[in-house]
This record gives sequence, C-alpha cells and structure tokens, in this order.
Amino acid sequence: MQYRQFGDLDWQASVLGFGCMRFPVRGGNSADIDEPEATRMLHYAIDHGVNYIDTAHPYHDGNSEWVVGRALRGGYRERVRLATKVPCWMVERPEEFDEYLNGQLEKLQTDSVDFYLLHALREKSWRKARGMNVLEWLDGAIADGRIRHAGFSFHDSYGLFREIVDAYDGWTFCQIQYNYMDVEHQAGTRGLKYAASRGLAVVVMEPLLGGKLVHPPQSIQKLWDGAAHQRTPVDWALQWLWNQPEVSVVLSGMSTMEQVEENVASADASGVGRLEAEDLALVDEVRELYRELCPIPCTECGYCMPCPNGVNIPRNFHLYNQGVIYEKPELARGSYGYVSPEQQASACVQCGECEELCPQGIPISEWMPSVHEVLGEGKPYEACPLP
Repeated sequence: MQYRQFGDLDWQASVLGFGCMRFPVRGGNSADIDEPEATRMLHYAIDHGVNYIDTAHPYHDGNSEWVVGRALRGGYRERVRLATKVPCWMVERPEEFDEYLNGQLEKLQTDSVDFYLLHALREKSWRKARGMNVLEWLDGAIADGRIRHAGFSFHDSYGLFREIVDAYDGWTFCQIQYNYMDVEHQAGTRGLKYAASRGLAVVVMEPLLGGKLVHPPQSIQKLWDGAAHQRTPVDWALQWLWNQPEVSVVLSGMSTMEQVEENVASADASGVGRLEAEDLALVDEVRELYRELCPIPCTECGYCMPCPNGVNIPRNFHLYNQGVIYEKPELARGSYGYVSPEQQASACVQCGECEELCPQGIPISEWMPSVHEVLGEGKPYEACPLP
C-alpha cells in the first residue's frame, strides 16, 4: 500500500480509502447488508494496508455505521482512522448536532471519531448549518474529544467551495467529487488545488463517477485498448487521480471482494508522476470523446439562471446528458428523483426567457418536455427525438 501526508497532519493516509456506502446487500435491499461478507472485505482491506474508513449516517438506510462498528472490533479500530458525517440537511435544531454525533459514536462503538464531516454541503444546507452555529459546535466537539478533526464533503459550485474553505480555520480536510470527467464540475481541479494550498487534505469521492466509467461505450474502450500501457478503465481512472500530488485519499465504495482486491492492487502500483505524458494525453482524448457523445451542448455556464419558474435548467440537462454519455439511463433517472419537483423539467412553461440568454443557442423550452419524459416518466431516449 502507498501512503501520503494527510494535509498538515503528522499522519500518513493510505491512498485508497474504503467507502462504506456500497456494501454487498441481500435481495437488493440497501438496508439489509450482507454483514459477514462486508466484514470480510473490510478486514482484507485493512490487512492489506488501508487505514482510512469512511461511512455516514444515511448510508444503507442508517445501517452502515452499525456494521462498521462491529467489523472494527478485535483490534481493527486501532489500526485505522475512522470518518463519518452529520446529515446537515436533516438537522432542524442546533441540539440535534449533539444528538446525531452521540448516536453515531454509539453505533460505531467508539468514544471518538477521527474525522467528522458536514455531509454533502450545498448552498442551502451550508446556510442552514451556519445559521445554527455549526462551526462553533464543531469547536466544542473537538474540545471535548468526541471529534478529533473536522471537515466537509461538497456538491456545489467552485465559488461556494472557496467560501466554505475560507470560513473556518478548524478544517483539517475536505471531500470532493472528482474524476477525469469532473475537472470543471463542482469543486473540480481548481478546488482540489485551492484546498491543498490552504493545507487541507483532500479526500476524493466518486472516482468512477458512480460507476459510470467502469464499462465505457465501445468507442471509448477502443481508445483504452490502443494505449501503450494496458490498464482496465477502472485502473486508468484511479491512476489518473493518484498521479496528482494534491490528492490525499481516493475513496472507493466497494461491493465485492474482487473489487477490493483489484483496488488494493491498483493502489500498490500508484504514485505521483507515474503516468507519462502520452498517458495523460490519452485521458484527455477519452474525456473529449465522452463530451462529444453529449446530446445537449450545455456547458453549465448558468447564464440561463435563475429561471423565472424555478426550473434548474443546467441540472436537468446534466442528468439527461449523463444518461446518454455513459449509457446509464437508470442512474440518471435515480438522480432526477432527488431534484425537487419545482426544479424538474416538467415545471417549464416554455416562456423562452432562458433561450435569449443561452450562449450555446440551445432550444431549452423544446428540450424540457423530452428531458422529463425520459427522466421522469421512464420513456426510452430514442422515443424522444432531439429538438
């Protein structure tokens, strides 16, 4: 296993972290974790050098923390640093921060958690948490020893990311969605470098874009097959991340022992500067080809926003495009379900105001019905012709 300095801490983290949100389950029920197999996988990873374990309150409908706590008995807890998260969007009263943390410590069977994150911060949840003095609460939880280090995970714009990084001197680390397709999305490469420049460790989630980069379309696979150095699509994605010195830990939500074994082997072979110039050029070529597969030429610039009717135009287009690009319509539909109804494409009234502002000249009002039919009603993409 390879290790790296974790920000400004005097501690070396394994470059591979175990993300505990995709444990094997029984009967397709996310809440029913196959605990013996999940435990076997965790023990294998730790025995092979993984020392960063990441879970959260909502994972597996609240059961991930229970399983992790039991799996780390017998001396395994002392061999790892443990991270979990408070679901800020669910907190309605300041007192609930203590209630969540104390309950999580009980589930994890530990007196303290090494790394505690404000989970999945977006504009709304960040403002809400700040209004309940969450940063002062973090100071108190660190002082009384229940939390050793504070951080946050993030899903919003680069500007908000910088604001959050700069808002609190107590951050030790952050967690961002990052992969070779997300270099300009959310925090992106700019956020990675900014956080690192401030002394924060950067933990990467979604290195495979939720599995979308695992089984690429034939045209993408053809590019990988032509590489001088042969790797699986998964290994290409992981090595691209580990090639960057600002990346501290790459989390993988592993569901099978085979995935654990393969990722441990990839981590063993990782290192900053391991990829050659031709390798990096190939990744750039793959990214561009993926983008060429994109049916709606939306750059998510935001000039169309705010929509007078509340529709989140860039988000709708992003999800539709992802379903096409990665040939994963079911994942795009699942994500669409998390978009509030008033922001979904179905709320568009075809007023046309956004089209006057779009630099790409996209016929937005013509696209919106097709987007909802595919993502909201489950119709095949081919049944909804392009405008």
